[in-house]
Amino acid sequence: MKATEPAQNDRLPAAVYDLAVRLGADPKSGAREVRLTQTGRMKTSLDARSWMGFTATQTISTRNCEFDWRTRAGPLGVISGRDALQGGEGRFDIMALGFIPIARAAHTPALVRGELLRYLAELPWAPDAILHNSRLRWRTDGPDTLAVSAGSGETACEVELSLGNDGRIASGFAPDRPRSASAPTLPTPWRGRFSDYRNLNGTWLPFAAEVAWEIGGKEIVYWQARLDQWALDRVSS
Repeated sequence: MKATEPAQNDRLPAAVYDLAVRLGADPKSGAREVRLTQTGRMKTSLDARSWMGFTATQTISTRNCEFDWRTRAGPLGVISGRDALQGGEGRFDIMALGFIPIARAAHTPALVRGELLRYLAELPWAPDAILHNSRLRWRTDGPDTLAVSAGSGETACEVELSLGNDGRIASGFAPDRPRSASAPTLPTPWRGRFSDYRNLNGTWLPFAAEVAWEIGGKEIVYWQARLDQWALDRVSS
């Protein structure tokens, strides 16, 4: 066992460390990021009745609060999108044919905060980040609930992670994720659910997920996906 392993345990509440190891995170891992692919469907607006299929690739850092999600949707994948948090800056762009802008979020603290919340909620797809991302702040909030936070000032945020009967993360909830990057930012309850956990090379991962806003007491699911491929980029530290 490396000398750094006890330090990792000392930095985290016992329940958090136990969760990470239970999911298959490696205290001695030098992995820097997760790479995954997804297939799913999403709504183009919250009041839409129809869904649009998509495929996506994503990287999630296990050492920093960073991710990069890139998608193709629509007929023949003519619509491309990018949702990312890198170097402390958020990004959300939608393009047609790769060069015609359809939507682009303003670069504001609200955008960064929204992307940070996404990173925190998607920790089930990056269990090693629970152990190795020292920018995350953890606390226990009951026998089956953990709270994880990140950011500071206007970007400070927190996600409540609920554990299922199997001891794995079943959902993530934030009471105030911005629905808009510019004023009014419309802080709104936001929830992600994870299911169909499978063991992939020693790591327990949810192969199904969905995301919803809670508006006027009603839950509106707007994004659903399945995990197709997943791998750790095992770069030695």
